[in-house]
Amino acid sequence: MFLKMADPFFQLTDIAKAYAGVQAVQGVNFTVSPGEVIGLVGENGAGKSTLMNIIGGVIEPSSGTIKIDGVQRQSLTVRESMGAGIAFVHQELNLFENLDAASNVFIGREPLHGGPFRLVDRKKLKADVQPLLDRLGVDFKPETMVSDMSIAQRQLLEIAKALSLNSRLVIMDEPTSSLTLVETDRLLKVVAGLKASGVSVIFISHRLNELTQCADRVVVLRDGRVVGELEKIEINHGAMIRLMIGRDLKALYVPPAAKPGEAMLKIVDVRTATYPERAVSLSVRQGEILGLAGLVGAGRTELARAIFGIDKLLGGSVALNGESIHIDGPRQAISHGIFLVPEDRKRCGLLLDVSIAENIALPNMQACASTGLVKDSIVAANAERQKERLHIRAPSVTHEGGSLSGGNQQKVVLAKWLAMNPRVLICDEPTRGVDVGAKSELYEMLRGLADAGVAILMISSDMEEVIGVSDRIAVMHEGVISGFLERAEFSEHNVLQLAVGGSIH
Repeated sequence: MFLKMADPFFQLTDIAKAYAGVQAVQGVNFTVSPGEVIGLVGENGAGKSTLMNIIGGVIEPSSGTIKIDGVQRQSLTVRESMGAGIAFVHQELNLFENLDAASNVFIGREPLHGGPFRLVDRKKLKADVQPLLDRLGVDFKPETMVSDMSIAQRQLLEIAKALSLNSRLVIMDEPTSSLTLVETDRLLKVVAGLKASGVSVIFISHRLNELTQCADRVVVLRDGRVVGELEKIEINHGAMIRLMIGRDLKALYVPPAAKPGEAMLKIVDVRTATYPERAVSLSVRQGEILGLAGLVGAGRTELARAIFGIDKLLGGSVALNGESIHIDGPRQAISHGIFLVPEDRKRCGLLLDVSIAENIALPNMQACASTGLVKDSIVAANAERQKERLHIRAPSVTHEGGSLSGGNQQKVVLAKWLAMNPRVLICDEPTRGVDVGAKSELYEMLRGLADAGVAILMISSDMEEVIGVSDRIAVMHEGVISGFLERAEFSEHNVLQLAVGGSIH
């Protein structure tokens, strides 16, 4: 027996938006009923952001109508959208690092003391925000400074801001991209609670397994059009991917072409500042993709940073192709052909206001120089080669890095290292915030590099990705390797068992 959703209170009819002749969305019909969770999926460039910005009043549609509670209009302003009870949790976090959690949640809406000076009532501010933080089960306080928060904590704070508006419709754009499995589960329970109280949610995610858990309906966009809708009973990975990219899930992963060689990177009893009393030993073979799984906080990123020389090694040894090496900074790692694609590409991997060509050239400027001077022509030619090699979608290599989609930004980060012939490539969450189609291209690149003899250490919190891409899997738990899995042992159960400190044997 299926319950019929209430009549829609929000409706888009024949919505279209064009930019300089490029049709971002076209002929989109979209409805939202009270207490409905709608999954919205599609590759980068499919029109998701444009459509959500129309709903949020950020941009005006070229044509079509918007109807809220039976009242029809051509467009919305941001103020009108908020007034209608629509809240937007953006993927790109919009927080003030110099303010605490409470001030960020109620920015512009702070409770004030009486009297002539109208000062902020800090006591009431903290009291008002605490229930919101309790609802999300966060591990920080109202007075915690944003500058001291992790990415995951900041993501939860953004969601607290939306909840503070008592909204009728909450749009969540990749809300779990930086969350642990525990935090993701908690958020999905929050979504279920919103639904139970009659609040609607539009849930945008590249992690399709989340939609199978929380969505009542999934709307799929491709090339600016709605290409299909899936009802609750129809929602599964295969159906969503077929609608998004026109091919099956298995086509995303590229099988290994050759047996890996000898150990290229070997670390023995390495200790980092996060877990100074615990040691890690592992090896990555030539031509191998070693997946490094584990819960957030297990020490995976800290290990990558130490190998690359960002953080100091407290002990242990590192060997490359059988020879012991000493790394006390990224410059030395780079000189040995060890490169890192960081977890947060926008903060650590790219200069957003610098051109694609300059981003690619930055680590190896000497290769772009003639008679001691960097030549723009060499920089551009090098970038054009990488743009073609990695299929970076941009009108020109002179475009800024910040203007690209997530998948193309990640390709630029990869391009700057590929131009330098890596021996070891460490990829930390390589497809975070990247759509399914771009993921497939990145997987092909990684497999191609492995087949060419590069040793790849891939850190990922995406279970499907770790199982689908890796040749072997190492699992970390609280600063140590809790186990290794060969392909015959790959399963979500086995990975999770080791991730929580258990055993599979």
